[in-house]
Amino acid sequence: MRSASPRHDSHMIALARGDGNVDLVINGAEVFSPLTRTWVSTSLAIADGVVVGWGERPTKERLDLAGMIIVPGFIDAHVHIESTKLWIDRFVEATVPMGTVAVASDPHEMANVKGLEGVRAMIAAAHDLPITIGVCGSSCVPASRFESPGATFEVEAIAEVLAETDALGVAEVMDFPGVIAGDETLLAKIALAGSRRVDGHAPGLRGSDLDAYLVAGVESDHEMVSLEEVDEKRHKGMWVFLRHGSASHNLAAFAPSVRAYGTTNVALCSDDREPDLLLERGHVNDLVRIALEAGISLEDALVLATLNPATYHGLTHLGHLGPGRQADFVVYRSRAELEAGRPPAMVFHRGRLVAEDGRLVVELPRREVPETLLATVRLARALVEGDFTTPIPERVRVIVANDHSLWTNQRVTTRDELTGINRLAVVERHHATGRIGHGLVEGFGLERGAIASTVAHDAHNLMVVGALGAEADMATAANRVAALGGGQVVVVDGQVIAEVPLPIAGLMSDAPIAETARAVVEATQAAHALGSTLEAPFMTLAFLGLSVIPELKLTDQGLVDVGAWDVVSLEA
Repeated sequence: MRSASPRHDSHMIALARGDGNVDLVINGAEVFSPLTRTWVSTSLAIADGVVVGWGERPTKERLDLAGMIIVPGFIDAHVHIESTKLWIDRFVEATVPMGTVAVASDPHEMANVKGLEGVRAMIAAAHDLPITIGVCGSSCVPASRFESPGATFEVEAIAEVLAETDALGVAEVMDFPGVIAGDETLLAKIALAGSRRVDGHAPGLRGSDLDAYLVAGVESDHEMVSLEEVDEKRHKGMWVFLRHGSASHNLAAFAPSVRAYGTTNVALCSDDREPDLLLERGHVNDLVRIALEAGISLEDALVLATLNPATYHGLTHLGHLGPGRQADFVVYRSRAELEAGRPPAMVFHRGRLVAEDGRLVVELPRREVPETLLATVRLARALVEGDFTTPIPERVRVIVANDHSLWTNQRVTTRDELTGINRLAVVERHHATGRIGHGLVEGFGLERGAIASTVAHDAHNLMVVGALGAEADMATAANRVAALGGGQVVVVDGQVIAEVPLPIAGLMSDAPIAETARAVVEATQAAHALGSTLEAPFMTLAFLGLSVIPELKLTDQGLVDVGAWDVVSLEA
């Protein structure tokens, strides 16, 4: 792990003593100390981007913030930047003005498409921006043997990421059945972390299986499905990340664990947040608001958003504003603005003002997208209606999609009872194999037309869902996505009525967030106009192929019964 305490030279020590002028003294505000959960009326003295002391010091510049409050900058304990659909600089533009000063990023979406080459490109793009982007080495690419990604991320690739960067550790270990069974390759990946962290991903895991997972060295989870599971994981020493993204909302449901047992080993995370939600509601600042609405006190919510994620990930220079820590903090005019989830009045990075009232006040260098990350949709041929008209058996398995949840259910029905059921297909799009997986899904609600997307966790093949009888629209939607180089499309009666171009690995755009968010909103509204009642239909679609979250999922290899850990027939 990193040093337990940042260390500085004799010059900084002299400034802390009061010998010489610091760069900036901030007066008049109350400073939140997450270590004691108290608000302290004090000045902050800052030099070379570091808090060198509390109280007055000789200074070159003063800033009076009388009546305001200062909070350590917010930290997202677990996020996939790719899921925001924003290239790195655009992500920073969107989140830093909301008070985010650091994120723990698992780039396994990019790794599934472009492997180590893509991950290195994201790391390079994050260099020298006003944020700390801590990278984790993606552990499960592919997520399981049932998925067909564009690239793999084996032991050697994880080792290179850990060696080449100040990586936080090993990212979420999703193949928990393999860990429990003692799979040597998975254990080798976990061992690479050494003294760094190992994140988990084990929905519903309890009892002796959870014990085995913990004994293997996994330390955290964000995929819990019940309050009892959250409490058991905490009782056994596991960290839990309470999440509120676009597809899954469990922060409020699991807040009673914080109210009952305090904040130990708990942090907040967004995991997957769409650009429209980022633009409308914010980032970690919004998670704090949701935590307050769920009955968590303001002080506890701030601990979950600052000190705890910094402590877990070894970001010892962040998380609180004690002397010696990096001067990354947010300023609010009042507690009421903080509690309402509003953007901070000011955001400071290394003692420098970088954002005011929700807008950056510094110019970011543009990060060019490498050509190798473009044109990643490779189909064997143009798709036609017949590719989506697979016969439906007399008795058939159906995936049941749930709003605001990554968990699906499964049920069996007959060919004569398909009301409210849509066709679902997954087209392999990385190696032009021509392979297509076929299924049926309930809960999507499309009454006509089709939607398609290359955002499809975690292998990110091309997923298409359409009304029964709209197979031609399914083909049109899939072909349009391919022509865009990746993205999301809505089609009805052969016409494209909305689209979200995502040319970077079929996952991201380098357009400003307002442009991308507007396209996402229009595509969502178009899907709703076709009958979908899901709040975020494209986000729900994206997880219908994730073969490590129960119960029934679809990949290009077929239907996956996650509980049985095997491919099953469409025919029941």
